[in-house]
Amino acid sequence: MILPSASPLGWLLALATAAAYALAAALAPRTSTGRGQLAIMAPAWMLHGAALVWSLLGSTPHFGFAAALSMTAWLVLTTYAVERQLFPQMRARWVLCALGGAAVLVAALFPGRPLHVSASPWLPLHLTLGIACYGLFAAAVVHAWLMSRAERQMRLAADSHSGMPLLTLERLTFRFVTAGFVLLSATLVAGWLFSEQLYGRAWLWDHKAVFSLLAWITFAVLLLGRSRFGWRGRSAVRVLYAGTALLLLAYVGSRFVMEVVLGRAT
Repeated sequence: MILPSASPLGWLLALATAAAYALAAALAPRTSTGRGQLAIMAPAWMLHGAALVWSLLGSTPHFGFAAALSMTAWLVLTTYAVERQLFPQMRARWVLCALGGAAVLVAALFPGRPLHVSASPWLPLHLTLGIACYGLFAAAVVHAWLMSRAERQMRLAADSHSGMPLLTLERLTFRFVTAGFVLLSATLVAGWLFSEQLYGRAWLWDHKAVFSLLAWITFAVLLLGRSRFGWRGRSAVRVLYAGTALLLLAYVGSRFVMEVVLGRAT
């Protein structure tokens, strides 16, 4: 089975982006200031954005599971850049550079299906809501991972490598979860009400819809448990991971099966 791949310019942007992320990860330890580290990562971030723009606005725009992952990684890196201004002690550079580099290469290898010009004008808004939702939950997962690592370091009486107080990480994690839950709710409502305008067919209870609804229920339980029963720590993080996994299966997982396993790019 021959899988579609990115255009030569798309591959050039992807390789340049991955190299820029690798360079940023290697040079950042030599820069002590937060602004200096952000300046080192800025070229990779801009190249990543250019690769995304080319995939959507190039001669043959494409979108699929890998493009969704690449956009999610870019949004997480954007969030990190903003947070570094507010919390200079935050340190997650290596993980995020690896995430960005891997995502942009996977997107070049699996560009997805062509976007038809006859698609509904509401489809970009629906996709934007979905990708923003992915980005917020991905940011929540990164913060939850940093929180778990900080908690583990505290139990071992060692210095935390996140550089941020545990309670601050916890508060940021649930802020991202709350914002992501709002966008996920809006995405599901829009898909249910305007399915025929968006996709030319009525709402179907397919794998994407079922996993999305299961993810919504999981995040609703997490937020309810947080507000009513004070859930925190490992239990809350496990529920967050479970909901995020279900959300990944909803679109990324189903599109991966269609595009790669079954080889259906259209």
